[in-house]
Amino acid sequence: MYRYDEFDHEFVRERVAQFSDQVARRLAGEISEDAFKPLRLMNGVYLQLHAYMLRVAIPYGTLNSKQMRMLGHIARKYDRGYGHFTTRQNIQYNWPKLSDIPAILEDLASVEMHAIQTSGNCIRNVTSDQFAGAAADEIADPRPYAEILRQWSSVHPEFSFLPRKFKIAITGAPNDRAAIQVHDIGLQLVTNDKGEIGFAVYIGGGQGRTPLVAKKVRDFLPEEDLLSYTTAIVRVYNLHGRRDNKYKARIKILVHETGIEELKAQIEAEFAHLKDSELKLPEADVDAITRYFAMPDLPERPEGWAQLAAWKKADAEFARWLTQNVRPHKNPDYASVTISLKPIGGIPGDATDEQMELVADLAEEYGFDELRISHEQNIILPHVAMADLEAVYRALKSGGLATGNIGFITDMIACPGLDYCALANARSIPVAQAISERFGSPERQAEIGELKIKISGCINACGHHHVGHIGLLGVEKKGEELYQITLGGSADENTSIGEILGRGFEPEKVTDAIETIVDTYLAIRKDPSEIFIETYRRVGAQPFKDALYPAKAA
Repeated sequence: MYRYDEFDHEFVRERVAQFSDQVARRLAGEISEDAFKPLRLMNGVYLQLHAYMLRVAIPYGTLNSKQMRMLGHIARKYDRGYGHFTTRQNIQYNWPKLSDIPAILEDLASVEMHAIQTSGNCIRNVTSDQFAGAAADEIADPRPYAEILRQWSSVHPEFSFLPRKFKIAITGAPNDRAAIQVHDIGLQLVTNDKGEIGFAVYIGGGQGRTPLVAKKVRDFLPEEDLLSYTTAIVRVYNLHGRRDNKYKARIKILVHETGIEELKAQIEAEFAHLKDSELKLPEADVDAITRYFAMPDLPERPEGWAQLAAWKKADAEFARWLTQNVRPHKNPDYASVTISLKPIGGIPGDATDEQMELVADLAEEYGFDELRISHEQNIILPHVAMADLEAVYRALKSGGLATGNIGFITDMIACPGLDYCALANARSIPVAQAISERFGSPERQAEIGELKIKISGCINACGHHHVGHIGLLGVEKKGEELYQITLGGSADENTSIGEILGRGFEPEKVTDAIETIVDTYLAIRKDPSEIFIETYRRVGAQPFKDALYPAKAA
């Protein structure tokens, strides 16, 4: 993984000192909350319903055991013993005291972490595939390019005050695990007919109040043009993006209102001026960054295959975990392990200080000191020998982290909702917990198969409900919470926005509604191999509407 150079260390140290002074002046009453707000947002500090919240950057979701231990330490010393991993591959602390935040930032800086650009109208944390560098299907590791984009975008003088926040995602495989088509810029690594690496470029995707799937503007962008073309996109957006209405300020609205062909022409014209500038990436610089992300030296461990067969036969629970949470690696003696942060009845994305320290220990002992955070709010050990899987499983089980449900109905995405967020209209956490408990049986989950539920407590869609196979949006109507249901969303290479089925459901009726949808799916699927999203795309919304709203069907 990338290591800070002298500039990085000095940059973060100076920012910590600057913000420490700003906090001291705020606490002394020398700065009003209105004046303090833009200063704290530049450092990832929000004011939520009950307390300040600190959002810490985990660039492209990659960290090591030392950093994970620090996150656990912060949770224990400055918060209430836990942190919440988010859909931007970050971590949030919901209860820090403002007076403690400078000390938290100093602790983060000691392990090369910070909270810069995790909020505000700037280029946010660049996200990537959680299996980057390990996935058997990838064309190339996307993280070196994500790091290049991070360095380029950090406190960029031209792009620090954009019309609205700006999000970039990059994937290295044809199978999109980074949701690139619901980002302001989505990049997919591809090769041309000469075998050269470049990028397919998408712009104008997003969720929130106006969900839109991104439009492709380049089938192949040469590697050397990554920064110049990205600059051209953001420059055109910065020039024309609306600043009079925050609900229409994202680049997706600019694409929609201007038209993709006209906007593409403007981007290409700007790119023509930048193409041969100092923004062109030298091959030597790309190679230097790429070396930071070299695959660990993985010794041969062929004995794992024979051992796995015996372990699976002896322990059905381990066998289920192996099937759902372990995926192929480039090296056949190894695998990538997804650690579920979705225990049955638990809060999606939360991890305690002790769990973070346990995961750090496992990364150090079995995972070549690498960890990843997924945008689906789980933790990944990307390089684990097959021969060590049983030991890893036992350790995870001891810490309450061995739930074998990745991709199943209980592996939900959920935002913090009205329990924490000042913007929310409804709670997400209790709804997620109730659904998890209803469908928690391993046999029931296996019968249903792959099904992605995503829950947001407001229209800002931090829970990605628009791209859930089943999406739940909390709304407020006459002072009461209701949950609107969408079906048919997806955030993979076949991205789609879910369709609203009808009127919303009261909190106590949501789980029953989900069960009706699931039962309808099980009754009409072709066979057990046809997953929910395939059935929905085959039959459409009507069978589900008829089941949920029988009076209207009659």
